[in-house]
Amino acid sequence: MFGFGMPELVIILVILVVIFGPGKLPQLGSSLGGAIRNFKKAAEGEPESIDNEQHKKN
Repeated sequence: MFGFGMPELVIILVILVVIFGPGKLPQLGSSLGGAIRNFKKAAEGEPESIDNEQHKKN
């Protein structure tokens, strides 16, 4: 998983808790998940939009 082991992930989690606080982490995770979901939709939808434009030209 990107070369991160368990100790690195724990250190990153501790840093996030210190910076944002435990109350903000669920909101931060939700926002990050939504951003990743939207990025995947945009990446998957791109070939379809290109195909649709090609069909409209013909």
